[in-house]
Amino acid sequence: QVQLVESGGGLVQAGDSLRLSCAASGRTFSSYAMGWFRQAPGKEREFVASIRWSGSGSTPFYADSVKDRFIISRQYTKNMVYLRMNSLKPEDTAVYYCAATRRSVTSIMSDYEYWGQGTQVTVSS
Repeated sequence: QVQLVESGGGLVQAGDSLRLSCAASGRTFSSYAMGWFRQAPGKEREFVASIRWSGSGSTPFYADSVKDRFIISRQYTKNMVYLRMNSLKPEDTAVYYCAATRRSVTSIMSDYEYWGQGTQVTVSS
């Protein structure tokens, strides 16, 4: 049974940093790509970042709204994926979800087969 469990969310102030973690279990993810999505209140879920689970030369892919502020990384020896979020803004407030896909890095939500339950990030102004 595949499980993705996010952690690390919380309440921070604008300009602060936060690191989200995603623990993956239940199968071998070496051929998967991992992604982070977010959903703000009253809005559609949106893509944040994606990275291949393993392999050298893996280039992460970011949404324009977080590029240069967020960093996605993975530690496949520990089955962990991270999202480092810097210079947080109130508009980054959302529930953040970790997801896995057998496709290459992709921003398309329907491409992802497995999802975590989400972790809340709230950024106050």
